[in-house]
Amino acid sequence: MRTRPRLYAALTITLAGLAAAGCSSSSSSSASSGTTASASASSSTDLSSVTLNVGDQKGTGAEAVLSAAGLLNTLPFKVNWSDFTSGPPMLQAMASGAVDIGGVGDAPPVFAASGGEAVEIVGARQTNGDQDALVVPKGSPITSISQLKGKKIAYATGSSANYNLLTVLNKASLTTKDVNLVNLQPADALAAFTSGSVEAWDVWPPYVQQVVAQNGAKVIATGSGYGNPYSFEVASKAAVADPKKAAAIKAYLTILNKGYVWTATHPQQWAAAWAKATGLPTSVMETAAKIDGTTPVAITADTATAEQKLVDQFFAAGLIPTKVDMKGFITDQFNDSVPAG
Repeated sequence: MRTRPRLYAALTITLAGLAAAGCSSSSSSSASSGTTASASASSSTDLSSVTLNVGDQKGTGAEAVLSAAGLLNTLPFKVNWSDFTSGPPMLQAMASGAVDIGGVGDAPPVFAASGGEAVEIVGARQTNGDQDALVVPKGSPITSISQLKGKKIAYATGSSANYNLLTVLNKASLTTKDVNLVNLQPADALAAFTSGSVEAWDVWPPYVQQVVAQNGAKVIATGSGYGNPYSFEVASKAAVADPKKAAAIKAYLTILNKGYVWTATHPQQWAAAWAKATGLPTSVMETAAKIDGTTPVAITADTATAEQKLVDQFFAAGLIPTKVDMKGFITDQFNDSVPAG
């Protein structure tokens, strides 16, 4: 999930790829008042004059979740949606001030923090650990991770798939230097994978389910037992420091968390909406929805510890320039946006 941008405007997940071009901008106005504001503001804060710039992964992210759950028009502020192909480009746009908040996987915050970007994890969701998977094409002779030595593997640098691949390789006593890593955003990776230009691909739903169902790909390793079981909402430190935007962030997280709870309790409805948003068959998305479920959770010391583990492993592998302390890039001030229970 994760995953994963540049500003893109429309997305259809087909063999041609998932998504693509331009900047998408829309707005949602609240039909109600009284949605929670910031940690220090009252619930009566008027956010109608606030515009929140939200990074998203078109068809697979927050806007699709909120729309499917019937919550999109309950946001008590204006929204500019910008669509990205994965988390790293989204956080790069955040660093430039173009994005205030957006959802990403476990690895993008680490790469952003290590690169000196002023971002902060403000919300967390726990996954089942199976989202990211390493797949090989139909008919491939590769049946084990050790057989990937010297092979071309597509992945997106700095994405959750990057961490999944690193841990999968390490468990098989391989390093990133033992394989030929091909850094591609999902649409390009999909084309490379289906054309045979690469011999494996590490990616997240619904791409995994797409290539399995439509191209006969084989999964040789899932994230279970390897990666970090979190995905995150990340905001710019500037937005968090702005009282009005912080209030909007809290309201956004509160409503978005309700949306993710809805997807978990209405998997068939979510799969149908997700299929419509992506252009993939409902049968594919029903499988993806089962795998991609996430539960909103409070940020705790364990959250920071889990992210620090990524820092340590990426730094040891020479994939990030600085061994940062992730406690400086995470806040629990929005924890009361998480539903009770």
